[in-house]
Amino acid sequence: MVSRPLGHLPPPTACILASASPRRRALLAQLTIPFTVLPANIDERVWPDEVPWAYTRRVAYAKAQHVAQQYPTAVVLGADSVVVLEQQILGKPGDMDDARQMLTRLSGRVHTVITAVAVLHHARHFVCLDTVQTLVRFHPLSSAAIEQYIATEEPKDKAGAYAIQGAAAAFVASWEGCYTNVVGLPLRRTAALLQAAGLQLPIWPERSAQSAS
Repeated sequence: MVSRPLGHLPPPTACILASASPRRRALLAQLTIPFTVLPANIDERVWPDEVPWAYTRRVAYAKAQHVAQQYPTAVVLGADSVVVLEQQILGKPGDMDDARQMLTRLSGRVHTVITAVAVLHHARHFVCLDTVQTLVRFHPLSSAAIEQYIATEEPKDKAGAYAIQGAAAAFVASWEGCYTNVVGLPLRRTAALLQAAGLQLPIWPERSAQSAS
């Protein structure tokens, strides 16, 4: 979904990340643009019969919209990631037993990580929303490996109860698609959307929102 900017306002200079995720903060910093973190306080519960793709897009847009209404002259970035196995969303585990069950289900199987990215600029009437998917295959995991990983407490705030950039890297046999998408923010796609919104990204080549993968 893309809505082109209207009018002849000067290009935006401010960027706001509408997310509390430290992983998204670290990834966005790689684009070498100044930004402010302002988490959006929204209801992230899954609606009845809502499919993962629609859920991520709805939540990412709601995050960006919540902040963009308060700061209409800034480019606002919202994102949401889910781990999907057999069309079921595996969110952040409620406790360590929940994490244990998720990792047991993921063991030896292929799952999908979906991230939706929403970029808004209210003053320019700019709205861009897209999703990126990555397939991830886990090695078969022993009960001992799962217990050792749970003991690190790394799973507790991670979708699907694991962090590919952390100790769980040892669980991953392969992936197909964008690696940073699994971490929490598909950088190449995000860069293209921010550029389409009018931000200048010093170290990233110019790419249109349509051509970026």
